Amino acid sequence: MSGDDKIWQVAEVNAIVRELLENSLMPFWMRGEIGTLSVQRASGHVYMTLKDRRSQLRVVFFSGARAVEELGLRIGSEVEVFGRLTVYEVRGEYQFSVKSIRPVGFGELQRRFEELKQKLNAEGLFDQERKKNIPLLPGCIGVVTSPDGAAIRDFLQITARRFPGLPVRIYPSPVQGAAAAAQLARGIEFFNRTGEVEVIVLTRGGGSMEDLWAFNEEVLVRAVAASRIPVISAVGHEIDFTLCDFAADLRVPTPSAAAELTAAHRDELSERLIRLKKDMVSSLDALRNELRHRLGEAAGSFVFREPVYMIRQKQQLIDEIDGEMKHALQRSLANASNRAGLLAERLKGLSPQSALREKRLVLEHLGEQFVQLANSRCGELANRLEQSVRSLNNLDPGQVLKRGYAMVSRTADGKLITAAADAPVGDELNIRLADGAITVRREH
Repeated sequence: MSGDDKIWQVAEVNAIVRELLENSLMPFWMRGEIGTLSVQRASGHVYMTLKDRRSQLRVVFFSGARAVEELGLRIGSEVEVFGRLTVYEVRGEYQFSVKSIRPVGFGELQRRFEELKQKLNAEGLFDQERKKNIPLLPGCIGVVTSPDGAAIRDFLQITARRFPGLPVRIYPSPVQGAAAAAQLARGIEFFNRTGEVEVIVLTRGGGSMEDLWAFNEEVLVRAVAASRIPVISAVGHEIDFTLCDFAADLRVPTPSAAAELTAAHRDELSERLIRLKKDMVSSLDALRNELRHRLGEAAGSFVFREPVYMIRQKQQLIDEIDGEMKHALQRSLANASNRAGLLAERLKGLSPQSALREKRLVLEHLGEQFVQLANSRCGELANRLEQSVRSLNNLDPGQVLKRGYAMVSRTADGKLITAAADAPVGDELNIRLADGAITVRREH
C-alpha cells in the first residue's frame, strides 16, 4: 500500500455518495403505490415505501402527517410525490425525500380487491344468513397458518394458558407468496374432510396489502365460504381487512383474539358449573318443600282421614235406592190388583164375548200403565244410582292418588301419617302412589 492511498471511513463514503447523488439529479415527480405506511404522531414525520410491479423504494415525508391524514391516504393508495433522492447516512440507504404529495387513485391491488369483493358479494358469499355459530367450547381446534410465524406462537401460548390440554391441530402452509392461497385452501378442505376439529382458525400476522394478498385470492375465499366447519379469520392486525374476513363465519382482529375466543377459560367454566349446581340444588329443595306441603294438605283432608266412612255412606245411599225401587213395584202391583177386582165386578153383568173383550182392553191398558210407571221409576232410580256411583268414584282414594296425591303410612304398623310429627326421624315410611308404592326412611 503506497503512502498516497487513503483509508476511508464508512461515514465518509456515505457522505460522498449522498453528495454525488443529490447533485446529480434535480428534484422530480415519481408515481407509485403505497406498500407500507407509518405515521409518527409525535414527530409528524411519515415513512413509507412506494412500489410498482418490479421494484420498491423507501420514502420519507418530513412533517407530512397532516397532509397524509387530510388526503385519506392508506396502504394501496396510488400517489404522485415530488422530491429528490437522498442518502440516509446512518444506514447507508438511499431514499426519496418528499416535498409534495398528491393522490392518483387506488393502486392495482386495491382495484382488484374491490372488483373481486363486489363479484363474490353478488353471489351471496358474504351474506350474514349463511354464517355458522362458533362453538362455545370446541373439543379440538384446527389452525391453518405458517408453523414458523409469530401468529401460531401467540395462539398456542394463549390457548395453553386459558385451557391446558385443549387439542390444537396445525395444518402448515405458507401465508405469503404465489402458492400460499391454494395451500391455505387445501388446509381448510383437509379439516373438512377429516372432521377431527370443531372450528378452523385461518391466521397470520400483519403486513402490507401485498403481504396479505393471499387472503384476497378467490380460491381461498371460496374455500372459506364452502367450509362446513365454522371458520374464524384472524389475519393481520385490527386495521387490516381481507376478503376472507367477509367470507368467514367470524372475523377477529388478531391471532391472539382468536385464541381467547376459541379457548374458553377453564377456571371461569368451573366457577360457572359450581353456580349452576348450587342453583339446581336450590330448585330441587324448593320443589321438595312444595311437594311435602301438598302431601301434608292431602293427608289432612277428610278423604284420607276417613276413607271407609265415605264409602259406607255411598253404600247406604245405594241401599235406600234399592228399597225405594222395591216399594214402588209393590205399590204398582197393589194398584193393579185393586183395579182387577173392580173389573171383575163390572164383568158379572156382561155377556161372555163382551166380558172377554172388556177384560182384554183393561189388561192392555193396565200393562201399558205398568210399563210406563216401571220405566219412569227405573229411569229415575238409575240416574240417582249413576250419580251416586260417580260421586263414590270421585271419593275413591285411588282416583285421588291419580291426581298427584299420595298416602303415607308407617311401615311398622300401617298407621296413616297426617302430620310431620307423626313420623319421627328414622321411621320407615310407605308412600302409596297411583301405580304402586315406595318405601323411604325419614332422615330429618
